[in-house]
Amino acid sequence: MSVYSVSQVNRYIKSLISEDYFLNRIYVRGEVSNCKYHTSGHIYFTLKDREGAIPCVMFAGSRGGLKFRLSEGQQVIVLGNISVYERDGRYQLYAREIVMEGRGLLYQQFEALKKELEQKGYFAQSHKKAIPAYPKQIGIVTARTGAAIQDMIHISARRNPYVQLILYPALVQGEQAAPSIVRGIKYLDRYGVDVMIVGRGGGSIEDLWAFNERIVADAIYQCKTPVISAVGHETDVTISDFVADLRAPTPSAAAELAVPEWSGILRRLEEGRRRLYAKMEERLDWYRNRTGQYERQLKYVSPSSKINDYRQRLMYIEERLEQRMQEELADNRHRLAIYSERLSGLSPLKQLERGYAVVSKDNGRGIHSVAQAEIGEKIRVRLTDGQLEAVVAGKEGGNYGKK
Repeated sequence: MSVYSVSQVNRYIKSLISEDYFLNRIYVRGEVSNCKYHTSGHIYFTLKDREGAIPCVMFAGSRGGLKFRLSEGQQVIVLGNISVYERDGRYQLYAREIVMEGRGLLYQQFEALKKELEQKGYFAQSHKKAIPAYPKQIGIVTARTGAAIQDMIHISARRNPYVQLILYPALVQGEQAAPSIVRGIKYLDRYGVDVMIVGRGGGSIEDLWAFNERIVADAIYQCKTPVISAVGHETDVTISDFVADLRAPTPSAAAELAVPEWSGILRRLEEGRRRLYAKMEERLDWYRNRTGQYERQLKYVSPSSKINDYRQRLMYIEERLEQRMQEELADNRHRLAIYSERLSGLSPLKQLERGYAVVSKDNGRGIHSVAQAEIGEKIRVRLTDGQLEAVVAGKEGGNYGKK
């Protein structure tokens, strides 16, 4: 007969349970009791219903997915696996995720769809469209009645009365809410508004669930018009918030974001006008300086400037030429005076003034020797103040003036 130890039996039973696929990933619904938070970070509790109970443990490493504090009496759904604690020989549920029943199931669906759409790129920043700064028409998909639409109308009228609001009255709660919201988004997208606000006022997660539906996410993602999601209060988060081009914490905040303030536009226009005039004046000054530079350059290379330069040079040359001529004339006058003085000393008239006379025959030929005249021949004697006619009465030879 085979005999086994207690630990061997417990280990065998644990191996059997561990190999069961059904028990490796199981959701268990029940009421929380005997909940204890250990100093190590582990949570020990029991799940029970009317007919039974099962001990549970959630280790500290798995608590990251727990979005609330576990406490007595809560109705929860626990995801985990069944295994045996060998020391005590008892099976227990090792919890990996815990969600509240009802709200918890919706939260699970929310997380699953969020993860799927994020993987498909629905939340990618590159897909986001810019919200226009100065829209003329703003489309609104929300309920016809309620505080949300009234707040948006009031804020829009206060900020900018010239912006037109176009409301598509949609159901925002109940089974038909999601298709109604989708029809509103598609209608306003075809209509051609500048920006669209999709949302409603606050409520429970069940009230806001239409904005977590896949068809609404698809409609926002495929919309060509920029979409602002404005669902619930600031703490409420929906799938629409992640898919939309911009999330507003409330419908009122969406109106603030979408509608530009008229007084602010006027201030920006005035500031732009001043900056434009300052820039224009700056550019004009720059062009004036450039024009002045071109004008000076043109004056330097213009024909009139060249003519003036040549005229100035000609005047300078003329002055130099006249000065040179005067110098030449003075020099020549001086030289002429010297030559004249020299010639004057050799002039026959000078000789005549000193008492000499010029003797010539009657025919004008000069007589330089007594041999050239005959006695009784008529001769002419020229003096300084006239001439004499004479007759040679006699001749007498001599060597006067000869050495």
